[in-house]
Amino acid sequence: MAHASVRDGEALREFVRGTTGLAGMVVSAVGYRTRGVTPALHRGLPSPYLTLIFSLDGPVTSGLTPEQARGADAVRTDIVMGGLHQRPAYVIQPEHEAGIQLALHPLAARRLLGLPAGELADQIVASGTDVLGRRVAEIHERLQEQTEWEARFSLLASYLRGRAAQADRAGRVRPEVGEAWAWLARHRGAGTLNGLAEHVALSPRRLTTLFRAETGLSPKQAARLMRFEHAKSTVVRELTAGASPNLAQIAADCGYYDHSHLVRDFRQYTDVSPTAWLAEECRNIQAGGHQGGEQ
Repeated sequence: MAHASVRDGEALREFVRGTTGLAGMVVSAVGYRTRGVTPALHRGLPSPYLTLIFSLDGPVTSGLTPEQARGADAVRTDIVMGGLHQRPAYVIQPEHEAGIQLALHPLAARRLLGLPAGELADQIVASGTDVLGRRVAEIHERLQEQTEWEARFSLLASYLRGRAAQADRAGRVRPEVGEAWAWLARHRGAGTLNGLAEHVALSPRRLTTLFRAETGLSPKQAARLMRFEHAKSTVVRELTAGASPNLAQIAADCGYYDHSHLVRDFRQYTDVSPTAWLAEECRNIQAGGHQGGEQ
């Protein structure tokens, strides 16, 4: 396990990266714990992966807007399930919190969740119990009883492996869709829809229909998310290394037309500029909170 933490006076931010042994299905597994931090509104950013969170310190409070997250109609759940989305979720970050956040590959949704990711389309926040069934509540209770991160990751890995093993033919994804996702990932969101459709021997329209039904996004939307993820990860790596991110160069390296193009995507996916997002997330980035990455 990789462990990172930052203390700032009485405040502590701790992130622990674990493993599940489910390569290709679980992209990352990160335990988190904070205490003594100033309560704030956190942006849960879109990514090419599904989000599954087990909170170990009270329910996660969130909403589609800052107003909803702070209001009486906020969503509160101990187990958070999020589909692929194209705008940020807003999460109340309290003075202290703890939990485990998993990034799940959308093409593994059938095996891990029992349904295609397309059925979670644009559900930024849903109850994990509603999606996974009552047994997941038992797993949540057992996670809370554990005191060591390694034991928590092991318990989750065993639970998810069991779900994957029970999947039958319903867990199979059409090979054309699987190859289309892999092609987009290899190209980090670059390329054209016509080029992708030709690669998988489908018409663009047919490919878009199948791809959206499986993932909840069109191939173009998935490509944009992958490109944004690549750019954001590059920004985080440079900042973590002590450098000042060169956004114009990152835009060129990640396939954007220019700096302004990158800023427009950042504003869509974060609601703020890259500079404003970095200012908000600086402490979490320094503590390793944005370095989940592929297992």
